[in-house]
Amino acid sequence: MVSFSSSLQWVCVHICLWDVSFALMGLFIFSCVIQRMTNKGPMLWPVMGMIPTVMFNMKNNYEWITAALIRTGGTFPYRGMWMGGAYGIVTVDPSKIEYMLKTRSINFPKGRYYRERFRDLLGDGIFNADDESWQRQRRVATAEMHSSRFVAYSLQSMQDLVQKKLLKVIEKLVNSGDHSIDLQEMLLRFTFDNICAAALGVDSGCLAIDLPEVPFAKAFEQATELTLLRFLTPPFVWKPMKLLGLGFEKRLKEATKLVHCFAEKIVKERRNELIKCGDLNHRYDLLSRLMVMDKSDEQEKCFSNKFLSDFCISFILAGRDTSSVGLAWFFWLLQNNPDAERRILSEINDIVSSRREINDTNETVFTVDELKKMVYLQAALSEALRLYPPVPIDIKEVVNDDVFPDGTDVKKGARVLYCIFSMARMESIWGKDCLDFKPERWIQNGQFVAENQFKYAVFNGGPRLCLGKSFAYKQMKMVAASILMRYEVKVVEGQRIVPKVTTTLYMKNGLLVSFKPRLVNCGTTTQ
Repeated sequence: MVSFSSSLQWVCVHICLWDVSFALMGLFIFSCVIQRMTNKGPMLWPVMGMIPTVMFNMKNNYEWITAALIRTGGTFPYRGMWMGGAYGIVTVDPSKIEYMLKTRSINFPKGRYYRERFRDLLGDGIFNADDESWQRQRRVATAEMHSSRFVAYSLQSMQDLVQKKLLKVIEKLVNSGDHSIDLQEMLLRFTFDNICAAALGVDSGCLAIDLPEVPFAKAFEQATELTLLRFLTPPFVWKPMKLLGLGFEKRLKEATKLVHCFAEKIVKERRNELIKCGDLNHRYDLLSRLMVMDKSDEQEKCFSNKFLSDFCISFILAGRDTSSVGLAWFFWLLQNNPDAERRILSEINDIVSSRREINDTNETVFTVDELKKMVYLQAALSEALRLYPPVPIDIKEVVNDDVFPDGTDVKKGARVLYCIFSMARMESIWGKDCLDFKPERWIQNGQFVAENQFKYAVFNGGPRLCLGKSFAYKQMKMVAASILMRYEVKVVEGQRIVPKVTTTLYMKNGLLVSFKPRLVNCGTTTQ
């Protein structure tokens, strides 16, 4: 009797469990069906939000987001894991971007979500700051970066680096008979050396003739890539990992420690030099000029060593990846657009031929005035940056409830992601030829015409418009013109060139190219 009663009880319990399971399954399916009926955007799963959909499309994330934005007319809602609390919208709408970056920029800062994930690497540097901290850093950076002294110094550093290092590395490669080199890696080394010279006044040694492995540069690369994982991992996962020193958080801690030790060492040495010499008039790098500015301002002497270290690390992050990655995509695009390459070479030829003295091609160093005349080259570079923006996605956080011009509501705490990569692929923004590499779209009456910064958000916009935009164009034009006038750059066949899902639009497996000296160029014969 007891046995029968127990068995009956066991059966009833299991029947109840089955009923509950079926009910939950039915609710799950019903929720999914309703969500698909009411939302044209990516699937928002119960509990997990958009995370499963993102993971399913990890190999082609940017193309998937672009397709979703085209399907939804340029904006769709998203939601992260239930426990994570992430929600908001993804957009490519220029009017929304202008509203965020300019009209109501005060209500759309980088926000705690972004700053928290980058804090270990960037601290309170300008790239990771909001409000008064950002305004102060922006003010001092603008004053120094636009000074004639810094502009002249940064140009000279750029010219020397191209002439004495970059071209020497390529020359050695050609003379040694090596068939190929990873162009993306070589350009990353160049921009790292260049930004270290401009920001810190030091030679990082990345572009030495034997292309050595530099611990600081390697650590910086690892730190930026590992920081991305914090954006893909819920905070209730990565924060305990950080606390316990596990997995990628352990490696991130080691990498950021090395980065900060290097920067702090440079700052301390420069501070001691200032104390010992009484001035730094022989130095024109950003760090030195900030120290001199601080010393001369008796009312506001508060540039601590940490402030200067964080400031410079932010500038290295901004200057290292963007130009190099943009140039790598530029050279790849030229491979498939020989007419554009011919026009660039013709433009360079005209500029060099107009010189009073024609030097050997290998000795040619371009001046600022000559770089300004390279209109078609600037258009081609702008087109490459449009199609493959170095920062493919950016994010803002909503401080208070707001309404976009088209009536879209965003609530306090929401995040707005704007996909710069997808903007270039929207016919509604760039026309039916949006997928074409077409430098001519940037030229009117023989002059370069810049696009609206909220349609072309490559250099950000509004109050946070990139301070280094002019520097970046000079750098890219100097490198591209110096290489193209001397060498034919051929992409090695058989490569699958796809973007890597990270904070910067790297090519996933790099870009193998070969260099062949041009036989006749700019009216001279190469030796």
